[in-house]
Amino acid sequence: MKILFKNIKELLQVRTETVPFVAGQDMKTLPTIKEAFLIVDNGLIADFGTMNECPEGDFNQVIDCTGKMVLPAWCDSHTHLVYAGNRESEFVDRIHGLTYEEIANRGGGILNSAKVLQETSENDLYDQSKVRLEEVIRLGTGAVEIKSGYGLTVEAELKMLRVIKRLQENYPVEIKATLLGAHAIPAAYRQNKEAFLDMVINELIPKVAEENLADYIDVFCETGYFSVDDTDRILEVGKQYGLIPKIHVNQFTAIGGVQVGVKHKALSVDHLEEMRDEDIETLKGTQTMPVALPGCSFFLGIPYTPARKLMDAGLPLALATDYNPGSAPSGNMNFVVSAACVKMSMTPEEAINAATVNGAYAMGLQNKVGSITKGKLANLIVTKPINSYGFIPYAFGDNQVETVFIRGEAIK
Repeated sequence: MKILFKNIKELLQVRTETVPFVAGQDMKTLPTIKEAFLIVDNGLIADFGTMNECPEGDFNQVIDCTGKMVLPAWCDSHTHLVYAGNRESEFVDRIHGLTYEEIANRGGGILNSAKVLQETSENDLYDQSKVRLEEVIRLGTGAVEIKSGYGLTVEAELKMLRVIKRLQENYPVEIKATLLGAHAIPAAYRQNKEAFLDMVINELIPKVAEENLADYIDVFCETGYFSVDDTDRILEVGKQYGLIPKIHVNQFTAIGGVQVGVKHKALSVDHLEEMRDEDIETLKGTQTMPVALPGCSFFLGIPYTPARKLMDAGLPLALATDYNPGSAPSGNMNFVVSAACVKMSMTPEEAINAATVNGAYAMGLQNKVGSITKGKLANLIVTKPINSYGFIPYAFGDNQVETVFIRGEAIK
């Protein structure tokens, strides 16, 4: 199947060679071609250039993109979209003045989601989750990482990861799976966290590795959840079983999670709402990608990741949704890009770089998606007719995505 996209108003994120990520001042530059063509062959990007260079030939399909932008599909490197039920009652509790931590201490939050998930069958969990996955694909996401973490027992965590595996098998988007066994301490272990850690380390991780259910291992390194020492132990064991570290750090407090992440060469450190100067210094010169989750900050009313401070220090930054039922119940990357511009003072160029090429790196997918590069998957967004790509974050309440192509196939 050979497709020609012609008369593209502007082709975004054009990289003639694969770059792992962009950082610092380079994030201000978004390479584009105006009045462009793009050729897709058998699901891969085959060629691109200006319209005056557009080749003639036999194409199975020709798509006229007059007035429209084409860009790589969003790369969402941090989600929890496999979950059961929802938590809108806690949303109302927060409106009435309860904090996220207070709700969690009353048995809500992650423990609430875990209870519901444990009681939900694998088939029902899959049916609920595929609806969310289809929704985010329609909104332009072409690669997504999905975490476990709402099981908190061996069987329930395995159930979540098996659902993620079914999604990988049944949908054409790139999906990465992460074991987040240490997401919260279950009520049954509240007085004996050590026993829970032993279960995660000695039972859960080996079984996940045996069934080949995850690419990454994650820990919620946070006050009241898992300490730096706990995180250190779990990541070390995960690495022994071939799982690459990716961790939640600095969401509510800065306790040294960034440092332990860098120590273990974590692919990414995610959240970073609370950042100290020493945390930024620790990240300099590493291959660890900082990931911001502005949807969570918006929903919980907590600080936003200090994007300008990170980028001004020469660091890269990725954007992701944190799609989950408690603190970010939306998988809309278009909103995330807009929130990054409005609330984190990122330019449209920086936000698009963060949501494409840098997001791909944060999933280890930089050689497959995230830019318009020959040989990469043709996971693409074709916008509605718009004046400029700045209109995507500007018109935050409207969806500017007209058509999504995954592996060169239009998603209906």
